[in-house]
Amino acid sequence: MAIRLKKSYRFALRSALLITLVSSLILLLLQWYLSLINWPVIGIFAFLLYVLTFFVLQIRIENFIYRRIKKIYDDVSLLESSSLASGPITTDMKTLTEEIEKFAKDKKIEIDTLRIREEYRKDFLGNISHELKTPLFTVQGYILTLLDGALKDKNVRRKYLERASKGVERLIYIVKDLDMITKLEVGDVNLERVDFDIIELIKNVFDLLEMKAAKKKIALTFDMEYEAPIYVHANFDKIQQVLTNLIVNSIKYGQEDGTTEVSVENLIKNKVIVRITDNGEGIAERHIPRLFERFYRVDKSGSRSEGGSGLGLSIVKHIIEAHEEKIYVESAEGIGSEFSFTLEKSEDKAASI
Repeated sequence: MAIRLKKSYRFALRSALLITLVSSLILLLLQWYLSLINWPVIGIFAFLLYVLTFFVLQIRIENFIYRRIKKIYDDVSLLESSSLASGPITTDMKTLTEEIEKFAKDKKIEIDTLRIREEYRKDFLGNISHELKTPLFTVQGYILTLLDGALKDKNVRRKYLERASKGVERLIYIVKDLDMITKLEVGDVNLERVDFDIIELIKNVFDLLEMKAAKKKIALTFDMEYEAPIYVHANFDKIQQVLTNLIVNSIKYGQEDGTTEVSVENLIKNKVIVRITDNGEGIAERHIPRLFERFYRVDKSGSRSEGGSGLGLSIVKHIIEAHEEKIYVESAEGIGSEFSFTLEKSEDKAASI
């Protein structure tokens, strides 16, 4: 730790001046009483007393304060503080007070952040254990039933094995999604970017989800007729997954005879924004800040009955951020939701909307 004294002499100067004035006044009164007033003697006495008092006070105060302040710095260094412990030691009370206040403020922010992370960790562990134990117990139940004698019945055996297989598939689905999020977080995913027509990709996703939407009588539409292609520069497969996840969500939480509408608009010169809007049940405002957390569900019972790993929106967020783009959400209960994200336009093929 670098040790350098930043001295403030004001206290010693003022104290020495006060002591000198009082002592000189006493000497003057004593000489006046004895009728031996000698101004040169008083001047020399005052000067010497002032200098001596100043140095004694300064040295004593610095040593006294420094020892105690150094202990504070040493204690702080045990906390591995990068703001206070690494700086020079100061005996200036104003500077020290400002440093301590800043240190306390930074530590409070750090503690609040750790508290939030701890709450998130607890929620995450609780959610993942719930998501995994359901299919695990399902598979275990069917296997134990088969081992207890149902294995001899061919029809029961086939039915139970098929159900156990579905439970295993769900486990694999969850683990794959978790693995993808982890890779996206650490940047271990090869996002090979190409130029492609985002309108054509949206149409392909509509075709893939047509039957799913038809079951709930939800229409998948564009906001307008796009006659010209709109080329973007991104990873084709990952953006397809983003569109699929968002449109599946709009179908899952949409109202019967509802609509899921997709639009692509120019945002700035080299960016477009893709919007997925529905007139479904909407999302309460208190849930919106946590929508992209892993396994977070707005309606826990209803969401699980609809299936899915509970990681869809988290994957969407990580994919968009891996492209160094932004994702937004606006929603109102009973009115609907809009998810939107930005993409970079292809430099040489971008067409105006």
